[in-house]
Amino acid sequence: MTEPAAPAISTAQPEDFFQLLKPRVMSVVIFTAVVGLVVAGGELDWLSSAIAILCIAIGAGAAGALNMALEGETDALMRRTRGRPVAAGRVRKNDAMAFGVILSIFSVMLLGMTTNWLAGGLLLLTILYYAVFYTLLLKRRTPQNIVIGGAAGAFPPVIGWAAATGSAPWQAWVLFLIIFLWTPPHSWALALYSAGDYAKAGIPMMPVARGARSTRLQIWLYSLIFVAVAVAPAFLGMGGWLYLAVSALGGLGFLGLAFRLWRSRAGDQPDKAEAVGREAALYDVRAEAKPARNLFAFSILYLLALFAALLVESFTAVPGL
Repeated sequence: MTEPAAPAISTAQPEDFFQLLKPRVMSVVIFTAVVGLVVAGGELDWLSSAIAILCIAIGAGAAGALNMALEGETDALMRRTRGRPVAAGRVRKNDAMAFGVILSIFSVMLLGMTTNWLAGGLLLLTILYYAVFYTLLLKRRTPQNIVIGGAAGAFPPVIGWAAATGSAPWQAWVLFLIIFLWTPPHSWALALYSAGDYAKAGIPMMPVARGARSTRLQIWLYSLIFVAVAVAPAFLGMGGWLYLAVSALGGLGFLGLAFRLWRSRAGDQPDKAEAVGREAALYDVRAEAKPARNLFAFSILYLLALFAALLVESFTAVPGL
């Protein structure tokens, strides 16, 4: 399938360029970066903190724009992504690329000059990791693409921590590890009921390359490791009783859904139903695939709850263990 022909004069609207930033992904990036910055402490004033978060948000959006520019033809083949601005022909590939490059330079330079160059360098690494290493090198070459590439989404709390203190100690990397280990079960749950799209686009996601049964088992194994690491901050001096309650109770729910998915038949039969709209593509699935959909949805809530608990404890006198 060829990329839709772009008109001689661009008809792109501001909303199209905003969608290039992947605002949903950006919102999670902003939240985890804020948590990293606040939990780190440091002496960064409110204005500098706000600029740092803005730079991290813009950098994440820049990476999304570069990803869409490079993946326009692939996105057009998948029902979940075919409405994206480049895939749908509303924004030219070169315009999206230029937009991403300009935002990348702006965000990295501003972050480095207003906080420190460790934070700026980590932001640059994140953009390059996602746009080049993951999008160009990993995505079409290995079913482990999302495992290795997931590091890009795990950097924001480390960048926030570095912006606040000028350092990236082991505590920041614990937050990184939580997101890194969360990514495979979260992404593979989605891939189980979107395998037909990935196969059509030639992307060797785990259900396409190894089959649904193997993917369900790997989701279960990763979930065991992930939940154990998610609870760990409560015993490492990073979280108190609130964090322990949220991580443990939420972790039990996560493991229950992951176990149910492992024992299900989700992904055994491709979901050929044509969904209408982005929300429908994500959540409207056939009955057999509901365990995968449920884990995918709950995983987002669990990750946000973990970081919210750390944030609340940073502003309140919740006692440690």
